[in-house]
Amino acid sequence: MLTQETLRPLATPDGAAAIGSLMVEPEAAVSGAPLPAPEAAGFLLLLLLLSPKEPKEPKGK
Repeated sequence: MLTQETLRPLATPDGAAAIGSLMVEPEAAVSGAPLPAPEAAGFLLLLLLLSPKEPKEPKGK
């Protein structure tokens, strides 16, 4: 059987208030996540077409 223990933080009242304010802090409106850029697909396709081909083995061996 699994049991769950509730742990209370050992902090001063000021520390408990700081912990509480961090837990209710709202999420940032603007994140640093990368955004998709559909216009980059053409550039990537161009790079793929211009990339060198794999070398072939010589046939005379």
